[in-house]
Amino acid sequence: MNHRSVFNMLGRILRLEAFLMLLPMIVALLYDEDSVMAFFAAICVAYVAGLVLKLLSGKKEDHMIFAREGLVTVAAAWVLLSAIGALPFYFSGEIPSYTDAFFETVSGFTTTGASILTDVEAMSHGLLFWRSFTHWIGGMGVIVLIMAIMPTSSGRSMHIMKAEMPGPIIGKLVPRVRDTAKILYLIYIVLTLVEIILLLAGDMDLFESVVHSFGTAGTGGFGVKSDSIGGYSAYSQWVITIFMLVFGVNFNLYFLILIGRIKSVLKSEELRAYILIVISAIVVVMIDVYHLFGNFSDALRYSSFQVASIITTTGYATTDFNLWPGTAKTVLLMLMFIGGCAGSTAGGIKVSRIFMMFKTIGNNLLKMLHPRAVTTVRFEGKPVDEATRRGVGEYVMLYFFIFAVFLLLISFEPFGFETNFSAISACINNVGPGFAAVGPAANYASYSVFSKYVLSFAMLLGRLELYPLLLALMPGTWLKKN
Repeated sequence: MNHRSVFNMLGRILRLEAFLMLLPMIVALLYDEDSVMAFFAAICVAYVAGLVLKLLSGKKEDHMIFAREGLVTVAAAWVLLSAIGALPFYFSGEIPSYTDAFFETVSGFTTTGASILTDVEAMSHGLLFWRSFTHWIGGMGVIVLIMAIMPTSSGRSMHIMKAEMPGPIIGKLVPRVRDTAKILYLIYIVLTLVEIILLLAGDMDLFESVVHSFGTAGTGGFGVKSDSIGGYSAYSQWVITIFMLVFGVNFNLYFLILIGRIKSVLKSEELRAYILIVISAIVVVMIDVYHLFGNFSDALRYSSFQVASIITTTGYATTDFNLWPGTAKTVLLMLMFIGGCAGSTAGGIKVSRIFMMFKTIGNNLLKMLHPRAVTTVRFEGKPVDEATRRGVGEYVMLYFFIFAVFLLLISFEPFGFETNFSAISACINNVGPGFAAVGPAANYASYSVFSKYVLSFAMLLGRLELYPLLLALMPGTWLKKN
């Protein structure tokens, strides 16, 4: 393990976090709020910690990054980002418990949207902005941002990008990793700006438009009102519905559109599966809830919004879907696990993994019927090698094993099975709201300190797709020499 390379990257990340916190501090200044000093103190802590790590990293030539360093750096970075990012909430006193502040910040950076706040409207503008800005930062990945704006001393930075970007297969759009990161962030920024403009054309002011666009882009779901998006116009709800689905698509496809390879986009098996799942879910949910709204227009709008919100793991709500019939709720629960496309800002297991898993099962069944047949599992027009297929299966098995362990850890809480099951589902899949006592009209404030840390860990594991954080917790990762 090259500790110096890890310290070097962590130092950069914390100094970047200090810089990023200047933006919400400016918002607090504009609104003349007391949280300005809380941000200033947190910025000082982040910057000093970053400088200390820089000093520990030693010479530039010692900063080579290999696969293990990439995984550990990503895991440590997200924990440190959350630990220091919680300080403005804690220092301001608006979230007096550090545990609650840490939970809220982890939920922000991991784009989960689970909250302990009982009165969102009481929060200051600066902290509401920071809360949603963490979604935007975490959506594409803070280390991808580092690679986009800062030159790296290592030619192996792809190891870091692979550790942070979601999905079973990560590739470069262009030969240089830094250029790939720049392209991804440029697409991300442009889409966010377009949504801000469209929301401004509706019934949101500039602050609300920016905050909700951050929440949509990162597929996080933090807003400024306790009823989420329910109090806004049908126009705003449709804009957010469309952009939630847009941000749930693999960003590589947007790059292909930019360079004119439209046919390649239309041939994408994952995109077609994603669209088919969304349309099918909307139809089923709409039929099941139609009697609650009494007309096609409202039933379509509410169903489309909630399906888009859950499959992209955004977590916004326009109504309390906890009160919907059983079939609709079951569909939404299934969508929590499926999630969006690989290479998007969405959470969940990912459509690509589900698709490959079913293809592998079909291939195995065919081999049982025709033992001598030579068959190949193909995905996106290319054969999927045995290592990738095995990796997908192992990931899904590990995912459900960890899910069961987390469910057991919080089983002592004085809630029903539905609440605890949906809480773990919503946190590990980075969705946010669940059902029963953690539904869209409720929050996670009633959970114990221990369970809040368990759920925070579940959110981090879900966002980093298990392996980086698990590897970082293994003593051998840190002790073994290269």
